[in-house]
Amino acid sequence: MPASPPAASAALPLRRIRVLAVRPVTPRSVRITFGGESLAGLTLDGPDQQVKLYVPRPGQAEPVLPSPDPSGDVMRWYAAYAAIPEAERPWMRSYTIRAHDPAAATVDIDFYLHGADDRSGEGRSGEGPATRWARGARPGETLGMFGPSAYFATPVTVGAAEWTLLAADGCSLPALATVVEALPPGHRALAFVQVADADEELPFVTAADLTVHWLREDVSPADAVRGAALPPGTPYAWLAGEAGAVRELRRHLLQERGYDRRTVHFTGYWRRHLTQDDAPTPEDLTEARERLESAEGRARG
Repeated sequence: MPASPPAASAALPLRRIRVLAVRPVTPRSVRITFGGESLAGLTLDGPDQQVKLYVPRPGQAEPVLPSPDPSGDVMRWYAAYAAIPEAERPWMRSYTIRAHDPAAATVDIDFYLHGADDRSGEGRSGEGPATRWARGARPGETLGMFGPSAYFATPVTVGAAEWTLLAADGCSLPALATVVEALPPGHRALAFVQVADADEELPFVTAADLTVHWLREDVSPADAVRGAALPPGTPYAWLAGEAGAVRELRRHLLQERGYDRRTVHFTGYWRRHLTQDDAPTPEDLTEARERLESAEGRARG
């Protein structure tokens, strides 16, 4: 049986993290502070630092994960993870580090509590394994964490363009907050944020000149941006949320607004009626190809 990960790996950013504190942020989200020896020396290269979390199966004290390959071969490690019998293999979900305290060697991660009364589709019943775990998380419980890592991270450039356009929903709100906090003083930024109700509206801490438009779930982000008077000049756009909504908004920016695709950073955080365990749809594959093309375009300048 594959062994659980050690405290950390020098070759791969694979860690075992322990719950230190749990506290509500909004009625639909909870912030969990993690610690552990493996977080000592962790550094973040910028905002929107994503990680993969591994949630143990029922009856497991901690997730069962392969030991890191000594060569640092991430694909070999992932193949070993995929080979774990499904009944034992931990669920893998993507999250963003909301805050990092290097001195205390802790990280905060916000969990959106999907439920049957919302439209976010973490699982077909509305609540998936990460939500179930987060609802009942207690100090001392252990998860696995892979990352932050260049294997799946796309650098976010803040403040380099003439102004910044931001779009997010409740699931991507923690990542949006990290981007907003990193904006330089006085930088012009517009954010369109879709949440369930006023209880989910959170204040942002930023030195930027930020205007926030709060949207409800019956308002399409693409329609909201389409009807907005945007500032002149070339923007940097950061889009995150439900995959279909993100694709629609990106098409508007590229095809109707004429923005350069190299300036549009986009991520589908979740898929309506599907989970990360489901196979990618043709739209998902198209998005992955477009993300790769955008990254290559930025690299070429």
